[in-house]
Amino acid sequence: MFIEQPPWFYRVMFPGAIWRIPSPEKSIYLTFDDGPIPRITPWVLDLLDKYDIKATFFCVGDNVRKYPDIYKMIRERGHHTGNHTYNHVQGIRFRTKNYLQNVNKANDLIHSNLFRPPHGHMRFPQVCALRKQYKIIMWDVVTRDYSPHMTPNGVLNVVKKYTRNGSVVVFHDSLKAEKNMCKALPPAIEWLQDQGYRFSLFE
Repeated sequence: MFIEQPPWFYRVMFPGAIWRIPSPEKSIYLTFDDGPIPRITPWVLDLLDKYDIKATFFCVGDNVRKYPDIYKMIRERGHHTGNHTYNHVQGIRFRTKNYLQNVNKANDLIHSNLFRPPHGHMRFPQVCALRKQYKIIMWDVVTRDYSPHMTPNGVLNVVKKYTRNGSVVVFHDSLKAEKNMCKALPPAIEWLQDQGYRFSLFE
């Protein structure tokens, strides 16, 4: 559970960050990390079109540089985007100055006020500095679709077990997650819709 749904004591380490947004209506926030990737992201976009839902894509700056047409496709189809650093770097491995430079380099391409730290790791000074410019979006449910120890059914069961009103749910449009995500995402969307959830975007 610690990975799939972070406990309260982990959440307090990131003051001001958004983990969950409950509302009077049942809603969830569907998000994707690590793209855009040519083999994966267009497939995800077509699937979201099929179900007529919108999501937020937290993009790696260097991938946006390499695949600007796919990034443009995300935006043109009505989805939101966020900053996931330029090189998918973990804040705890970098000095704050260097980490912020990497984030800002990504922002030159992404142009978003939303930010999610890769692996969810940041130093406290980095949190304090970034929240002045960005909404830091963490998560309430991470599907672990990237894990070689997971199966598509296991990913789906994570969604079913942990999703609640206001959950921020994380999938990955990455090669590492391809096998699990592509098989688990369609039934996950259908299950969420059957449960009466509305798919929301961050304001």
